[in-house]
Amino acid sequence: MRLWLVRHGATDWSDEGRLCGWTDVPLSEKGRGQAKILRRRLEGQGFDGVWTSDLSRASESARLAVGQAHPDRRLRELDFGELEGRRWRDCDEPTREAVVRFEGFVAPGGESVRDLEERVGGFLFELRTGDHLVFTHGGVVRLLTRQQGDASILAPGELTVLEWGRTGAEWLS
Repeated sequence: MRLWLVRHGATDWSDEGRLCGWTDVPLSEKGRGQAKILRRRLEGQGFDGVWTSDLSRASESARLAVGQAHPDRRLRELDFGELEGRRWRDCDEPTREAVVRFEGFVAPGGESVRDLEERVGGFLFELRTGDHLVFTHGGVVRLLTRQQGDASILAPGELTVLEWGRTGAEWLS
């Protein structure tokens, strides 16, 4: 299976360095432009499935880049709980270190990375082999790329392709 992972386009919050999990922040004009540029890169690609988080910043990115996509709540960003909307620079050092470390992170009043793994694993478990285009969020992309040994973080509007040899059942075990 091949996963074409797209981090949604820019939002006002992402440009301000705010933590944005489940708050339904729309794309900015910059983000809409990023999605339209991505459309040219994806033209002519055949996908066995096109998926999107149900949050508007991802679903609008999908609509502008490829048209129709199947929304799935499991593709949402990590729920940052009490940290939601906080600027990175306003987070204390232990919080920033925990977010950067990622593994073992638990957002106060929100979700743990382990919760995110289970949610995303359930989505992967249902995918058939083939090429799947997924419009999602930075945390989901980070989770999946780290599983492949890649610690890089995608900027808003960027795409990466993963050769995914694991099944959802292997992911969840």
